[in-house]
Amino acid sequence: MKSRWLLNLALLLLVAGVALALYLAPRQHDAAPDKVRVSTIDPTSISKISIEFPAKAPVVLEKQEGYWHLMQPYKARANQELSRMITSILSASSTDKLPADDLARYDLDQPALKLRLDNEEFRFGTHNPLDGRQYVAYKDAVYLLPAEYAELAATQITEMLDKSLLSPKDQIAGFDFSRLEQWEPTGLRLSHENGQWKVSIAAAKPVQKELDDWFAENWQNLGALSVEPYQPDAKAKYPSFEIKLKNGKTIHLEKLRESPELQLGRPDEGLIYHFAQDTGFVILNPPIGFKPQ
Repeated sequence: MKSRWLLNLALLLLVAGVALALYLAPRQHDAAPDKVRVSTIDPTSISKISIEFPAKAPVVLEKQEGYWHLMQPYKARANQELSRMITSILSASSTDKLPADDLARYDLDQPALKLRLDNEEFRFGTHNPLDGRQYVAYKDAVYLLPAEYAELAATQITEMLDKSLLSPKDQIAGFDFSRLEQWEPTGLRLSHENGQWKVSIAAAKPVQKELDDWFAENWQNLGALSVEPYQPDAKAKYPSFEIKLKNGKTIHLEKLRESPELQLGRPDEGLIYHFAQDTGFVILNPPIGFKPQ
């Protein structure tokens, strides 16, 4: 009897040990499904983007001298980062690749959006109700991709515009503020020569470091809050100023409004740039050691 009891105890301990070992053992997860690259084309090689909606004129962007420009519905410098993100669909990968033999099933026979990158066409269809991914037709297959790709392509036109007041190629050599109200009596002009700022007002007492900091913090990479199309009125007279560039060119800017925000019009680009009021005050009033009357 005692030997049987000992045998049962041993079996119980064995079962308990196996159960404990199984509980503590690392759990094996199913291997992640393989992802398929949608395209082998390098996104940086793309030079033209065409975004097409039914019954609408396409939105067209082109890369010129390494920078993206909006070409339709009007011409303007484009948001460089957004343009790159739109072309990034060429680098997308998907765990689901389906044959393109039933496009109507995914609303791809009459897509609500087409994206052309040079000669490559993407068609965007319905969304998968389980995970929200979108059916996208490309060449001879249909892929399930994140909905962000269609959302990027459908961005509003004004958000596709470059919010930088100047292009990356523009290098400032000086300013002519003489036609702004506060500087008109003194005719303020600034020029940057041989690493030094020169101020046209004889009574001014500029500190070079202060002017360097003012320029670096406020004018280099100056970006607007928003941008919109502008149709200059030849009859309207606005306070204005000019930016002198190192290549000898001049950019003319019109101060359309200063409160509750600064609005600067660029007639050459046909755009209005919106800035916060405090930003507007700082960029138009350099620290020259002289207060306008």
